[in-house]
Amino acid sequence: MISVEECMEQGLIAKIPASGAQARSQMEKAQVMLEEAKKAVENESPNSAVLCGYAAMFDAGRAILFKDGYRERSHACVARYLEAKHSAKIGMHFIRMLDEYREKRHKVSYSSEYYPTMDEAKNLVRFAGEFLEKIEGILAVK
Repeated sequence: MISVEECMEQGLIAKIPASGAQARSQMEKAQVMLEEAKKAVENESPNSAVLCGYAAMFDAGRAILFKDGYRERSHACVARYLEAKHSAKIGMHFIRMLDEYREKRHKVSYSSEYYPTMDEAKNLVRFAGEFLEKIEGILAVK
């Protein structure tokens, strides 16, 4: 597994000016994606629910990076950054689940043999809502 230091050395996480506005905009996008994931569950579309639910979590993670003054070029590196810099606030359980759902999203996108169940999709979307609440709490701290 790649470390946050390796992410930075490889340019997969890079320093940029910190931006509360960009962080807020990214959280707005995360909320839109979460709503789309919920609609996908209602429509019994588990693939779409997984893709949108994970995208909501990814966008929320990116919001933290923007607030801290970083940008990413890797889904895995977002999780490594959150783990290294914010695990005390977010909790390792949330970061581990982000990683697990990142892998599920990857399978939905790239494997012709994997189809998530509705229960998996519902669990992911429920968790995505909890994840966004955690991130919003961190962003609200001055």
